[in-house]
Amino acid sequence: MIREFGKYLFYFVVLILAQLLIFNNIEFSGYVNPYVYVLFILLLPFTTPRIVLLISAFALGLIIDLFMGTPGVHSSATVLMAFSRSSVMALFSPREGYQSGTYPRLAEFGLEWFVKYTVMLVLIHHFALFYLEVFSFHHFFSTLFRAFLSSVLTSLIIIFSQYFVFRK
Repeated sequence: MIREFGKYLFYFVVLILAQLLIFNNIEFSGYVNPYVYVLFILLLPFTTPRIVLLISAFALGLIIDLFMGTPGVHSSATVLMAFSRSSVMALFSPREGYQSGTYPRLAEFGLEWFVKYTVMLVLIHHFALFYLEVFSFHHFFSTLFRAFLSSVLTSLIIIFSQYFVFRK
């Protein structure tokens, strides 16, 4: 249990640093911004208690908000993503269900499951994030386009990370 906590604390810190030092500096035409820190929520074990999941999501979003100067935007979007996680997992549940001791990884459930799981949760996060950021429907389609493109890039980075960083 302590070993698992240490591993996830390491993921938490590394993903925050990667987001702040690397991915915040990536921007294509003002439209595409990857937010890969959400990978932390995606990788938490299936058996993570809901309260721990929501508190972790809030802490993760709050730290990103503090460093990016976006009061509550990332926190809200990340908590919404964490709240939606169990519904998305139920939607894409394998026929035999999730076995105890398994983790939401590409190596354990395959590419198709991981892509559906990742894309759905990243879309939820990004749509909430970008619409909270503008807090208006005045530029509805440009915000929709921006959220969609950013979701695609973020999902691709997360999926590729499974092949290079989180392989068995």
